[in-house]
Amino acid sequence: MRFLHVVAGVVFGSMILNPINGNEILFDFTKASNVDDWQEISDTVRTVGMSKAVLSLQKTQVFQRAIFFSLLNPQPNGAGFAGVRTPVTWDLREFNEFRMKCRGQGQNSHYKVVLRHKNSSSNDDIEYEQFFEAPMSGSSFGEVVLPLANFKAYFRGREIKDAEPLDLGHLTMFGLQVYGGVYLPIKQSGVSALEIELIEARKAN
Repeated sequence: MRFLHVVAGVVFGSMILNPINGNEILFDFTKASNVDDWQEISDTVRTVGMSKAVLSLQKTQVFQRAIFFSLLNPQPNGAGFAGVRTPVTWDLREFNEFRMKCRGQGQNSHYKVVLRHKNSSSNDDIEYEQFFEAPMSGSSFGEVVLPLANFKAYFRGREIKDAEPLDLGHLTMFGLQVYGGVYLPIKQSGVSALEIELIEARKAN
C-alpha cells in the first residue's frame, strides 16, 4: 500500500518537496491528529518474546506530544526489544541528519532509530540502525541528532559488515526501538517512556 504522510500541506510521496531553510519536518506530534499508521514490532515475533510497546498521543489543554511507552522484558543474555514503526516513502538524499526533540523517563535511556529501504518488510530482512541516548528529564526536552551516514546494517542484533549501503533515496520504513542489549555492553529492562515532539530531516552546515 502506498503511504502518504502529510505535514503542513506538503505531501510526502516519492520525494521530499521544498525543504525550508535546509530542514524538513517528518513527524510533528504537536499537531498530528492521530498515530494510526504506527504499529508495534516487538520481540513477541519470537516464541520467547515478552516485551510490549505502544505509541500514543498525549493531549492536554496546553500541549500535545507522542509518547513511546515500552515494557522491556529481555532474555537473560539481553535478547529482546520493544518497538514501533510506520511505513514511509522518503527521498532524503539532500539531507545529512535527523533531529529529534524528545526526552526520556523511566528505567531505560538507550534507544535506536530503525530504517528500512526498497520496500523490505520481512522479519528476515536487514535493518539499518543507529543508537542514541535520550535526554532524561522530567521538566525539559532535549535534542538528539543522528547523522544519516552513521546508520549501519543489522540482522537480529548483529552488525552486517558486508551489507549494501542504506538507500537514502528509497526509504520505506521508520521505527523506534528500546533494546535489551544482546551483543552490547549495555543491558536494559523494565518500563520506560520516550516523549517526542518533533522529528525532522536537516541539512547540516
